[in-house]
Amino acid sequence: MRLVVNGETRDVEQVSTVADMLAAFKLQNKILVVELNREIIDRSVYDQTRLSDGDQVEIVHFVGGG
Repeated sequence: MRLVVNGETRDVEQVSTVADMLAAFKLQNKILVVELNREIIDRSVYDQTRLSDGDQVEIVHFVGGG
């Protein structure tokens, strides 16, 4: 499947949900926000939110500092 992640086209395999994608990118335990096709996805439904070829995903994670 081909996704556009943070503006970059990426080919991913064995990914069908947002949760699968985060695990593939090793981000499943990070504090972050996922936007799928310009809609923010609630963390509680990451494992139920299906991805399709060509979806646009924005992943924003928070970094501490000052």
